[in-house]
Amino acid sequence: MLRTAVATVCLALACAFAGGWLTHGFRVWTAEGARRLEVVRHPVAVPAVRAVGPGIDGARPLPEWLGDDGGVTLVDFVYTRCRAVCAALGSGFQQLQARIGAAPAGSPDTRVRLLSISFDPGHDDVAVLQRYAAELKADARIWRFATVPDAGELRRLLGLFQVVVIPDGLGGYEHNAALLVLDGRGRLVRIFDYARIDDALHFARALAADEERG
Repeated sequence: MLRTAVATVCLALACAFAGGWLTHGFRVWTAEGARRLEVVRHPVAVPAVRAVGPGIDGARPLPEWLGDDGGVTLVDFVYTRCRAVCAALGSGFQQLQARIGAAPAGSPDTRVRLLSISFDPGHDDVAVLQRYAAELKADARIWRFATVPDAGELRRLLGLFQVVVIPDGLGGYEHNAALLVLDGRGRLVRIFDYARIDDALHFARALAADEERG
């Protein structure tokens, strides 16, 4: 009986240890949670993949897009034919655009930009992205759109940012959705749930202020 009790305790401890290791110390229980925690611990540099989009002449390395203003960028990954979660992301970015646009000159908000990246370059070319931006009333001074035409480079970007995109068999995609915060050095430093636009903007604003102070 004692032997059975000892074995039970050992098994419980082993399960607890394994559970703690797999969940980063029980702080997260999902792959998405683990992704967000890893980004906080280890920021991810944006790769020099070539992106195209409205208002840009030819393909440019994505870090150059982010370096245009030298500020903080909130990024989402979408595709224009999506009418589910992408619509919610678009609505959230519209709200963020309005708040950034209304910020007084010199405030940290004015150093925050928005970038929507399509992972469907076969359909979402520059002309399609231009129409999509117009539908959403995007102000190009605040909110830009891009895609990565090269399939290999796109896979690299999605892989580094752990953006999961799976064809749904109906011409669309299943994908995870979030608000990604990139600092002025072009690094992914924080990930927020797409419904937490207030938290995302607050963090981006604070980060922009810190970077401005140097």
